[in-house]
Formats: sequence, C-alpha cells, structure tokens
Amino acid sequence: MSKKVATIGVLIALAMIFSYIEVLLPINLGIPGAKLGLANLVVVISLYLLPLSWTWMISLIRIFLMGILFGNGLSILYSISGGILSLLIMSILKKIKGFSIIGISISGGVSHNMGQLLMAVVILGNIKISYYIPILLIAGMITGILIGQLSTQIIKVIKKVNKES
Repeated sequence: MSKKVATIGVLIALAMIFSYIEVLLPINLGIPGAKLGLANLVVVISLYLLPLSWTWMISLIRIFLMGILFGNGLSILYSISGGILSLLIMSILKKIKGFSIIGISISGGVSHNMGQLLMAVVILGNIKISYYIPILLIAGMITGILIGQLSTQIIKVIKKVNKES
C-alpha cells in the first residue's frame, strides 16, 4: 500500500512540475490556448505501466491541484472535461489493441482538445466556436505525436531497467 501511495504521489508531483513548466514557459504553437501537454507524458506512461485506477487518480488529482494553484473554476472545468474525455478514449483504444503508443497519444491529444471545446460551447452557449475544430485537431495530432514518441522511448527505458533489476 505504501508503495502505491508513493508511486502515485511522485507521478502527480512530476505531472504538476511539467504543467508548471508550461505555465512559466508557454510554448507558442500559434494556436491560442494550445499547449504541448507535457503532463500528458505522465498520463500516457502510467496508462501503460500502472493499473488504470492509478492513472485516473494521477490525472484527476493533478488537474484539480493545478487548477486550484494556478487557475480558477473555469480552468478546472476546461481541464477536467479534456482530461476525462482524453483518458477515457485512450483507455478504450488501449483495450481494443492494435494501436501504438503514439496512436493512443494522438487520440488523447485530439480528444482532450475536443473535450475542452465542448465545454466551451456549453459555458459560452455558442456553437459558433466550433470553427476552431480543424485547428484543434491538427494541434492535438502534433502534440499527440510528440508526447507519444517521448512516451515510447521512456517506457522502453523503464522496462529495460526493470528487467535488469
């Protein structure tokens, strides 16, 4: 039990550090509000190496803590809608098999953006912002590829280290 708590705590902290880095050093992707999503690196890796319930805890706790520390109620709503949809889609596709880590990550990036856009439509009560969909699809695919490639390499290293120990 203590190993579980320690592992989850360390991964939440790591995800929060990655999120904080994005707050401090916003990477301009040319799309308002778009971020690389470094914290999703922790989520994707957790999805492949830990029980799904742990991954849900890591993702949701990180979103709430970052929202409380650096955001507001609306930012939490946007983040939670994107985070829940993203992890739901990624976990379903992972169970289906046939998708690479990069493919799963792309689905996570795209669905995260779509979840946030749906929340924006609900909050603003305006469907016209859906013109933003093509831009968000492209941004989600690009960031999903980058996070997926990094995740693939990190998972390989972790598995290698675990084999050797």
